[in-house]
Amino acid sequence: MTIVPFPTTPPRRATRSRGKAMDVILHIGAHRCATTSFQHYMRRNAEVLLRQGIGFWGPHRTRSGMFHGIAPGRISASKRRRRGAGRLAEALSSSTRRGVKRLVVSDENMLGTMRRNMAEAQLYPAAGERMAHFVQAFEGSVTDVILNIRALDHYWASSLGYGLKRGRGIPSPVALEWIASGERSWRDVITDIASAIPGTRLWVLPFEIFAGRPDAQLAAVTGGPAPGEHCRQWCNATPRLPELRAAMPPDLAAALPRGDARWNPFFPAQAAHMRAVYADDLMWLATGADGLARLVGDPDKKPAGQTLPRPELTRGRRNDQNRRLARAG
Repeated sequence: MTIVPFPTTPPRRATRSRGKAMDVILHIGAHRCATTSFQHYMRRNAEVLLRQGIGFWGPHRTRSGMFHGIAPGRISASKRRRRGAGRLAEALSSSTRRGVKRLVVSDENMLGTMRRNMAEAQLYPAAGERMAHFVQAFEGSVTDVILNIRALDHYWASSLGYGLKRGRGIPSPVALEWIASGERSWRDVITDIASAIPGTRLWVLPFEIFAGRPDAQLAAVTGGPAPGEHCRQWCNATPRLPELRAAMPPDLAAALPRGDARWNPFFPAQAAHMRAVYADDLMWLATGADGLARLVGDPDKKPAGQTLPRPELTRGRRNDQNRRLARAG
């Protein structure tokens, strides 16, 4: 299965909504898609970006109580939501007074949590409901939502490795098969999100193109130039096998494969199936995604000429793996 470059379709520059002093761009992850590296880059360049009229809120701010009461939960009282919306409105007003014209809010937990994904063995089952709450809380200021996606076998391997280091244990063969054969893919997540945010542009940035390139990602998000400083620092990568073994009890560590590669618990047939599903998702995005979202291609790739290549994107054909597809991490 070969993945070919997609046409470059960067988001158009955000224009302020009528009556709004500032546009809000929600960068919702997903997890294990170089989101932490992007957030680190944004924090390190915050002062430079502010001079360009670009503000940034990351998890250091959003998870310190700002979003409390906004996302749906087991206790979803209207009073808590009103308080959360009021707290958010005050923070937005503060950013506006500082001269921010476009605010990038990056927090992958807006989409959901890895813990729930693994508990239910599926991708972000409540993505639509959560995004509806967040967009509503911003009261019409959200112009764009940015989603990162990743090959399913690498996404799940990275998520499971992240959990393994935090004591969640090695998944059973039954659990792995449940994940590998799951019917929910990125297409379902995208459809749920788009249905929940009518009138808001939804952009999809593949990990295989934008990982390790937070400057290119910011340029795609804002439609303008991005600082080049601090853009090559990789944060929160999936631990390799030696690090995993060192963090686990000896009996569990002995169950891990030998070597120093990144851990991939899936059988080859399972991984191949998940990659085929991901290829179908990319094809759907490349052909318009039913008007629900736009795929952002590699900004360094020139558009194809009149004679197009013949991409091998048919499910089941696995000739040579594209070297750009990154390993789990």
